[in-house]
Amino acid sequence: MEVTGKVKVINAAQQVSASFKKREMVVTTDEQYPQHIMIEFTQDKCDLLDSYRVGEAVKVSINLRGREWVNPQGETKYFNSIQGWRIERLQAEAPAGAPQMPPMPASEAFEPVSNFKEEEHDDLPF
Repeated sequence: MEVTGKVKVINAAQQVSASFKKREMVVTTDEQYPQHIMIEFTQDKCDLLDSYRVGEAVKVSINLRGREWVNPQGETKYFNSIQGWRIERLQAEAPAGAPQMPPMPASEAFEPVSNFKEEEHDDLPF
């Protein structure tokens, strides 16, 4: 699955335990009703966010994770998380440095045919 949008927040990495770290980011989708999606990157994937900045358009590859937990009172609870495993920049629609096509000289422009007669040029079989 993928989430596309603009980076709204990139948090610092959190060392949750001696062997586990995570880093969270928020991506705001670009749709009629924008959503603010919190995505967590874990372990070595935390470093993927180092070169990204707030405001950049990105595409994040994600996995949905769900888990079950039984509290001390015996109640079962369910938790979901969105884990990122790849992130890439989206290109702007018209990059500033993109080469533009030069205008066609008037001598090469197409001119309408003025002496066209349909019966003379109709070589189609129907």
